[in-house]
Amino acid sequence: MPKFSSNFVQVDTSMASQYWVGDFFIDLSRNQITRSEQSQTIPPKALAVLTHLAKHQRKVVSQDELLSEVWPDTIVTPNTLQRSIAQLRKTFGEDRKQQSYIRTHAKQGYSLECDIVWQDGDSIPQDNTAPKEAPPSPTSPKHEIEIKPVNPNHQTQTIKPNRFPIFALVGLVLLVFVVFRHSPPEQNSQLVFDRLQAVTATDRKEFSPSYSPDGEYIIFNRYLDKLCVNKIWARNIHTQKETELTPEWGTYGRHTLSPDGKKLVFISEEDCTIPLTQNTCYNLVSLDFQKALVSPQKPTVLMRCKNSAIKNPVWLNNNDLAILHKESNRWRLINYSVRDNTSRVLYDLENGNLAYFDYSITDGLIAVTSHHQDGQLYIDILDSKGALLSSHPIDYPDEIPQRRTLSPNFSPLKDALIFSTGRRLFSLTYDGKVSKLDLPLDQSASTPDFHPNGQRALLIKGRYDSDIASIPLNQPESINTPSEEDVRELYPSTTRSILGEDDGIFQPNGNLIAFTSRRSGEDQVWIADGSDLQQLTRFPMDTNIYGISWSADGQSILVSANQVLSKISLDGSREAFSLAHPVDRLFQWDSVSNLALLTLTVKGVTKFAEVNLDNLEISIIDDTQVNWAQRSEDGRLIYMDHMNRFWQPGPAEDQLIEALVHQGSEKRFVIKENMIYSINRDNQLWSYDLSTGNFSVLREVHRDIDYLTDINQENLMITYVVAAKKEVAELFLRE
Repeated sequence: MPKFSSNFVQVDTSMASQYWVGDFFIDLSRNQITRSEQSQTIPPKALAVLTHLAKHQRKVVSQDELLSEVWPDTIVTPNTLQRSIAQLRKTFGEDRKQQSYIRTHAKQGYSLECDIVWQDGDSIPQDNTAPKEAPPSPTSPKHEIEIKPVNPNHQTQTIKPNRFPIFALVGLVLLVFVVFRHSPPEQNSQLVFDRLQAVTATDRKEFSPSYSPDGEYIIFNRYLDKLCVNKIWARNIHTQKETELTPEWGTYGRHTLSPDGKKLVFISEEDCTIPLTQNTCYNLVSLDFQKALVSPQKPTVLMRCKNSAIKNPVWLNNNDLAILHKESNRWRLINYSVRDNTSRVLYDLENGNLAYFDYSITDGLIAVTSHHQDGQLYIDILDSKGALLSSHPIDYPDEIPQRRTLSPNFSPLKDALIFSTGRRLFSLTYDGKVSKLDLPLDQSASTPDFHPNGQRALLIKGRYDSDIASIPLNQPESINTPSEEDVRELYPSTTRSILGEDDGIFQPNGNLIAFTSRRSGEDQVWIADGSDLQQLTRFPMDTNIYGISWSADGQSILVSANQVLSKISLDGSREAFSLAHPVDRLFQWDSVSNLALLTLTVKGVTKFAEVNLDNLEISIIDDTQVNWAQRSEDGRLIYMDHMNRFWQPGPAEDQLIEALVHQGSEKRFVIKENMIYSINRDNQLWSYDLSTGNFSVLREVHRDIDYLTDINQENLMITYVVAAKKEVAELFLRE
C-alpha cells in the first residue's frame, strides 16, 4: 500500500516507470518524454541517467556514480555520459549556458534542479501538463473520492459512493481516451536538415572523415596531389586548427579513435616484399592521438596480414576492435583484442558475404549489410558480441537499383540507419524498410557520419575531373619527363568538361567515339564525332556505369549500368538483359557471337564469367578475382588477376605469361591484332606480341593517366586525371 503525506503520493521510485520533471512527462516503458502533447523518443541510457538524477532531486550526483549505475559492467568514458546529458538538455530546450533543469557542477557531477512527481507504474496522466493539485490526504472526507478532470481548467468534481457505477463508466471512458492520447506516435522516419557547410577547402582530396568520441576533433585523410598516398589530419572544431598526425605519406585507410580518445587505429597498406597471394600487405597500425596533436607520430604495427585483407576497423565499447577480414574472396567480421593480440570471428555467412558494417557506441549494436544465399542484400543487427538479433532483406524503393550494395551508418533516427546513393540520402530501418530523406545534393556525397550529439554529421563531397584523349600510337619519345608537364597540354582532351569523362572507345568502321560522362549531372553514355556531342542514355539519378563496348557493326553499345546490362542503339532504343546475378563490370562484348565478358556478383562473391546474351546462359570462367580481361582477334582469352599478373588459358590449367610478370598495373590493357598494349607502374607504355612473344617498351607516359581504354590502327584512347577535389563538409540538422 502506498503511504500518503500531506502533499504528494509516495511511491517506490525504484519500481516507478512514469514521473513528471517539471511539466515534462517521463514514460520509461515507452522511452518517451512528452510535453504539450508532443512526444520525443529518447535513448534508454539517457532516460536512465535522468531517472537516477530524479531519484536524487537537487543533489549533486558524481560522474562515477552515474557511469556505474547506468553502465554497470561496461567500460565507457565520461564522454558517453556527456552525450546523454546533451540529449536530455536538448529535449528540455536548454543548453550548457541555460541550465534550468540539469545543472553541471564543475569537477563534481550533475544535479536535477526542478520538481519531481512520481507516479505508480499503473497510473496514466490524464493531460500533458504537470498535476496542479496533490493527491488527497488521509484526512479527506471518508466517503468522497476526488478525481482530476481531463481538462485542468474544469472544476473538481465530487463523486458519492452510491454513484460508483457511473463513476466507473466515466473512468473507463477517460482511461481509453488517455491511453489513446498517450499511445506511441508513429515514429518520424525523417531528419530535417538545415544546411551543408564546408569544413576543408584545399586543392587536395580528402576522405574518411569522423569525429573524435568527445566531438572536439574532426579526423580525416588527405591525399598528396593526385597520387594515391595520404596523411591523416585532425581539425579542432572550435579553433579550426589543422594538425598533421602522421609524419610520412602512406596508403592509409579508414581510422577509428578509441573511446577514451587516446589511441588512433587505422589500416596501412604496403607492397608485399615477396608477393604470394596478393600484391598488397595490410597492417593494422596505431598511434598516440594526444601526442600526435603536439607533433606527428610514426604508427606502430599491431597486426600484419600478408595473405588476406582487412578494412574498416572500429572500436567497440569493450576496448576491442571490430574489423572486416577477407580470405578467398569472402569477408567476415572479426573481433581483435589489442590487449591480447588475438582475434575471433564475430559474424560470418557460410553461403553469403558481408559488404559493410557500422557500430553504435550508444546502443552497443552492430549493423551489417550482407549478401545472403537468396542473392538479396540484408540488414543484419548484432549485439557487440556478435549474436544475431535480427536479419531482414532490404526492401528497395524505386529510386534505388534493386541490386545496389548499400553502406549505411547509425543515425539519430530510432531503430534506423542512414546512407547515401550519391546525391540523395535514405534511411534504413532495422527491418529493412527504406525511406528517402529530403536533401537533394548538388554533388555526390558519402554516407554521413554523425557527431556524438546527433545534431550534425560529416561527409565527403566534391567532384572528380577526368578527361579522355586520343594519342598517336607510334609517337616518338619527345618528352624526357612527361610526369612534370601539365597533362592537359601533353594530351589535348577529346571532349573537355569539368566533370568525369571515362571509357572512351572508338567506333568500329566509323568516326564516332563513345564515352561515359557526368556532364549532365548523372553518369550517362555520350557519343562524339569530333565537333558535336550527343547524350545517348537517360539513366536515373545516382547511376553508376562500369563498362561500355561497341557492337562489331558500330550501331549499338552494350552498357553495364546499375549492375544491369543494356544494349543501347544509336537511334536511342534500349534492350535490357535480366541476368540471374548483378553485373559487377563489363570488359568486352563480342556482338557476333553475342557473348559478354564480365564479372558477376554471386552471393556477394565476384565471379569471372562469360554470358550468352541470346539465352542469358552464364559460364563461370574462374573464381579468381579479375581486374581486367579481353579476347584477342583470334579468340584467345587474356586476363589480369588481382595481383596484376597476365594469364591465358592452357590445355590443363591457366598459364602465367612470364614475360609480363612485372608489367601489370591498375591501368588496364587493350588488345589489337593479337598485340597487348598496357602501361606499367613505372609509367611506361609497352607492347607484347601474343604470336611471337616479343616485348617492347614504347615510351614513357604521364603519371596522371588513369586507364588505357581502347586502340585503333593509329591511336590509343586514354583517361587521365585533371583534378580530384574532394572536401570534408558538415551537415547540420534543424534544431
